[in-house]
Formats: sequence, structure tokens, C-alpha cells
Amino acid sequence: MRTQLVKGSYKTIVQLPKYVDFGEWIALNIFEFYHHLNLFFGVVSDYCTPQTCPSMSAGSSTNYLYVDNSGQAVNLPACQYIEYVLGWILSKLNDKSVFPVKTGGVFPPNFLKDCKNISRQMFRIFAHIYHSHFDVLLHLSLEAHWNSFFGHYVSFLKEFNLLDRAEMEPLFSLIDNFEKQGKII
Repeated sequence: MRTQLVKGSYKTIVQLPKYVDFGEWIALNIFEFYHHLNLFFGVVSDYCTPQTCPSMSAGSSTNYLYVDNSGQAVNLPACQYIEYVLGWILSKLNDKSVFPVKTGGVFPPNFLKDCKNISRQMFRIFAHIYHSHFDVLLHLSLEAHWNSFFGHYVSFLKEFNLLDRAEMEPLFSLIDNFEKQGKII
């Protein structure tokens, strides 16, 4: 059984291509990661219910709280947390003042900060799925696709410093394993 589809490192596919605008490259990849993550969550969503996942956890020592509109941190079932986060990310992606759609559009000064916030939230969804629903992906023989997607995602985060290493703690052992295999840069 193969655990990844890609042989070798993701380094060449995450690096900024020559003649491509930095903001455009970041935006394109964030957009693609969001859409793939949304599809993968759709695969496991029937198994992520308030009964099976009463909180947004990533293992026994990590529980993510959702910050509501009033700034209050609340514990939500994982499915609700993920639904809210995916909706929030989509609203950011659709906001032309954050992600300009015209060629040569100007990215706002807070663009990178928004991308880091989006990346952090997406990582939390990865962590939850790995800790709570990886068995579903195994059962469906999707683990190679999922692991490849994750390796690509983390390599991109690292290449452009979009997530603090401390935020990756729930998946340190997996990331370390992929790094030792030369998958993650």
C-alpha cells in the first residue's frame, strides 16, 4: 500500500516560479488548497457529527475553540467549527479587496496576514481529520491522496513561512516522518 502518490520532494512545485507575481502565487495556492480541503472534508463529513466529534480536537491534548463575532472563544462540535471556518475562508477568497481577481491587481498590505490566518485554520482541519477520521480515508483507499495533499500543503507553508512551527504541534510526528522521507522540504 502506497502512502503517498508523489515520489521525491515537493520543493520544485511550491517554489515561486520565475516571472510569477508573489501575491498571485500565494493566492492561487491558497485557493487550490481550500478547494481540495473542502472536497476531502466532504468525504469524511458523514462521520464528523456532533455525536462523534463534540469538539474540534486534534488528539487528546489539542482542542480548538472557535472565536465568534463577539470575540468570545466557544467550544463547538468539529463539524460546526469546520463549516464555519470553511465559510469564513470562502468569504475571504471571494473578497476582491483581499484576493484581487484582475491580472496585475494590487494585493492589500494585510494580504500575507490574511493568508497566514487562513493557513492556520486549514491546518486545524487537517489535524482534526488526521486524528479523528483518517480511518475513513484508509477504508476508502484515499490515504495516498490525502498524505500527498498534506505534504504539498506543509511544504508550501514552510516555503513561504505561512504557519508558525508551534501551530503544527498536533502533527509534528507525521511532519517529521515526511521530512525524514524527503517529502516535505
